Amino acid sequence: MNTPPRTIYTVTELNGSVRLLLSSHFGTIWVEGEISNLALPSSGHLYFTLKDQDAQVRCALFKGSARSLLFKPANGMRVLARAQVGLYEPRGEYQLIVDYLEEAGDGALRRAFEILKAKLAGEGLFDTKRKKPIPVPPRCVGVITSPTGAAVQDILSVLKRRFPALPVIVFPVKVQGNEAKHEIARAIALADRLQQCDALI
Repeated sequence: MNTPPRTIYTVTELNGSVRLLLSSHFGTIWVEGEISNLALPSSGHLYFTLKDQDAQVRCALFKGSARSLLFKPANGMRVLARAQVGLYEPRGEYQLIVDYLEEAGDGALRRAFEILKAKLAGEGLFDTKRKKPIPVPPRCVGVITSPTGAAVQDILSVLKRRFPALPVIVFPVKVQGNEAKHEIARAIALADRLQQCDALI
């Protein structure tokens, strides 16, 4: 009876092979979770754990990538991580090598809003000298929104209750998708050209 030859790995060879398998199988992935066990050593690297209610995984974000973060990570923060799946060979521990991190959910929206707000403030768009008083009562109000959404019904209902004789012009636009911003901008320009509305919503 012939015994098949044994393939014997050293621990170093095994861990190196597993690291290559993990990296080639997954490639670059996105993982969402909550930061815990955050460590900020003097090296500038970030080490933390990403967890959900049932599991956790160790993560490393190295100094070069950490410098480009737009927010300060903290324990308990929910984030999206772009990463490569790897293995820390000396200890045989599977981990994520993160190269980009952003806040998830409401945190991301808040951050984007604050960045936009700061940009517009820097352009002087919130300067009180540029603001015009809203006439009370206005002669006509323009509403720029989706003609089929709940928002327009709410606005019309409130205006009808408070100012039943007030003329209202609805400028129909998309409010979602890539084209929305262009349609909204065109509607504002149209309302400005028509000069029929004292105020726009």
